[in-house]
This record gives sequence, structure tokens and C-alpha cells, in this order.
Amino acid sequence: MRKKDKKQVIGEEIGDEKIRLFLEVEPADATPPALHKLVKAYRGLRVDDFERFVGFFVEAGYDLSTQDAQGRDFVALIQDQRLAEPYIEIVRAAQR
Repeated sequence: MRKKDKKQVIGEEIGDEKIRLFLEVEPADATPPALHKLVKAYRGLRVDDFERFVGFFVEAGYDLSTQDAQGRDFVALIQDQRLAEPYIEIVRAAQR
């Protein structure tokens, strides 16, 4: 048996310009634009790419604490999802 020396990466690394495209998505409903952009990026990006997205998101002046009409922020919306924890950690670290 061979020892695995690095984690398997699924999907190819994407460039900054493709990551920045998630800043352009707009909601079709009453969801606040900043919250919509975060959720879309969460659904569409791998953890490493999402971390880069959050940097661009903050740099563009968007608020990581934006809430929907029910008072739920990004963390509240995704916290019950199985693979959400690393994404939540990225957002919390960026809020500090």
C-alpha cells in the first residue's frame, strides 16, 4: 500500500476572473444581493476557491454579515449542510 501524500483535488483550479464572476450574480427575488452572491459562490466553488472569493467579496465592499428578511445570515443558511463547516470557518475568519 502506498501512502497518500496529498489530498485528492476534484475539479480543476479556476482563475481569479472566473471566481470574480460570482460577484456579478444578482438575486431574482428579495434576497439581499450580498447574501445571494455568498450562497451562489458557496454552491459553485471548492473551499480553496471560495476562500479567494471571500477576499474579493470583502474587497468589493460587500458585507459578510448581511441578513435576509428572516434575519438569517450566510452561516445560518448553510450551517445544517454536511460540507458547510470549512466555508463557515472562512467567513468567520474574514469577519474578525
